[in-house]
Amino acid sequence: MCLGRYSRCLISRLQSLHLQKRQLCSTATHNGKPSQPSPPPIQVALTESAGRGVFATRRIRASDLIHTAKPIITHPTLSTLNSVCYFCLRKITSSSQHFQHHNARFCGEVCKDNAKAFYDVERRADWSAFNDYCRSQGLKYPLLVKRLACMIISGAESADSIYILQPASLSPEMILEFHASGFLGEQLSLTLQVLNKQWYTNVLARIRINAFRIELAGGLYEDLLSSAAASIESEIAVGNAIYMLPSFYNHDCDPNAHIMWIDNADARLMALRDVEEGEELRICYIDASMARDARQALLSQGFGFQCNCLWCSSGD
Repeated sequence: MCLGRYSRCLISRLQSLHLQKRQLCSTATHNGKPSQPSPPPIQVALTESAGRGVFATRRIRASDLIHTAKPIITHPTLSTLNSVCYFCLRKITSSSQHFQHHNARFCGEVCKDNAKAFYDVERRADWSAFNDYCRSQGLKYPLLVKRLACMIISGAESADSIYILQPASLSPEMILEFHASGFLGEQLSLTLQVLNKQWYTNVLARIRINAFRIELAGGLYEDLLSSAAASIESEIAVGNAIYMLPSFYNHDCDPNAHIMWIDNADARLMALRDVEEGEELRICYIDASMARDARQALLSQGFGFQCNCLWCSSGD
């Protein structure tokens, strides 16, 4: 999913909600002590026509934080390799504290330690040809496949760790991304039987429609509206990431929920309007301000389905 910029109509809706200040940044307290976080008010179940979906288990109010999610896999864009954390994608500036480990930058010791296993595998090889190929062809998903392969070899993940996610139907036009598998196998010397071209195909098919494009709204902010506005102005994604639970959210051009990132790849799912118990929670995969035909074409080509939401059905 290239879930990137907010549409202007979405910003307008956020403005009408009068979202409460610091809702995402504060921890609830009881008698002066931090309260234990309650389970998210959601469940994954089958829908009538779109496979799995995420449903509310109780009433959720507009502007509520539904849940957070940490990524399974992240990777910076090739243009931001030297300006974001190699693990969590937090922006690194010349004045911010960071840790250099060989050719990678990390925002702190925690990210450096969390990345150690896969990065020790990754730095055994020269990735310049692989990166040049991906850069010249405008490819981003093979970078996530590379990181997952390194995680598997290091023992941090299993080879089938993302097989639960829905795969895309790969078209002949996607053949360029398969050429990258040759670089991958050559650099990692993938002698493990499971990490073969079939594994690469299966993983790439899932990453293609489940990857989120990470655009950071900014660190400290006054309210969600200012974060959304900052996201609109952002022209460059800092990287891409794969999540488990957020990948189960289906699409709607008029969504009742939204995914956003504040200062790193940790995702936050927010309610855009009141959601009743039993109602499906949906996010928008694209810029909903586009015309109906443009939305339909993008969803069909990029995600393999025709949208039948109320907006599209009414011709809006």
